[in-house]
Amino acid sequence: MSEKLGIDRLYNLGETIAAELFEGLEYPWEALPLIGDFIKKLGSTLDKSEYDEVAENVWIAKSATVAPTAYINGPCIIGKNAEIRHCAFIRGNAIVGEGAVVGNSTELKNVVLFNKVQVPHYNYVGDSILGYKSHMGAGSITSNVKSDKALVKVKCDGEVIETGLKKFGAMIGDNVEVGCGSVLNPGTVIGRTSNIYPLSSVRGYVAENSIYKKQGEVVEKR
Repeated sequence: MSEKLGIDRLYNLGETIAAELFEGLEYPWEALPLIGDFIKKLGSTLDKSEYDEVAENVWIAKSATVAPTAYINGPCIIGKNAEIRHCAFIRGNAIVGEGAVVGNSTELKNVVLFNKVQVPHYNYVGDSILGYKSHMGAGSITSNVKSDKALVKVKCDGEVIETGLKKFGAMIGDNVEVGCGSVLNPGTVIGRTSNIYPLSSVRGYVAENSIYKKQGEVVEKR
């Protein structure tokens, strides 16, 4: 196992309602096939004084703000004080953390957004996990299927890890900033506190505390 890709290395599990989802797993992407069933199990235990089940397997915190034009399909949990803006499209298997923002025309599918995540403008986030306070700039997306439809592999420091997954977007660590118009290719893993330049095409592993300028040009933050 590459320690750089470990769950605790990427994420503060104290900043998500979904901490139990990751128990017993080696890598965070192993949680992707488990999200839907986990939401159904967790949703039924949520405090009814704090959450409403507004449709089958859709739980929304009473303190959350949801635009009337947003579409939310289950299974889904929208956390406390989250904001779901105009024309957001949540297709299902989605956990939106406390204080998170899902913006105009943003689409979510099979994702976990930790607390305070922002995907506020025209983002597509599929088969991905976004850490605490991570932010995707306008128009940045996760690409979750390879063009040849092959199973996704994660590449890190010369090591190639077979995931067994056909659909796998990105694992984005805590406090990551993704620049506007960037594409995170299938199997991308971005370490904590890193920044991705706008209009980047990212693949493989980006080390924590780095600035990704372009492929082959990644520098450590100072």
